[in-house]
Amino acid sequence: MVVRKVPMRMCTVCRERKPKRDLIRVVKTPGNEIKLDITGKLNGRGAYICKSRECFAKAAKMNTLSRALETNVTQEIYDQLETELKDIE
Repeated sequence: MVVRKVPMRMCTVCRERKPKRDLIRVVKTPGNEIKLDITGKLNGRGAYICKSRECFAKAAKMNTLSRALETNVTQEIYDQLETELKDIE
């Protein structure tokens, strides 16, 4: 029996390593749009955040997504991502 390796990723806020499926990927597409990537397969530069409200609130406060995605992420985008996150839960 073959044991599959579980892909691990790091949360950009709390810096904890967790299995990829336990995190939410935020991606900057080649068209410079910021989106939540539920499938984890969209093209573009990605950053991972825990599925907790605390990590998302810290990301908005400390502006960690701007650094991780190498672009300016405005508060409007954080608000849009928060509403999408509510829909996921």
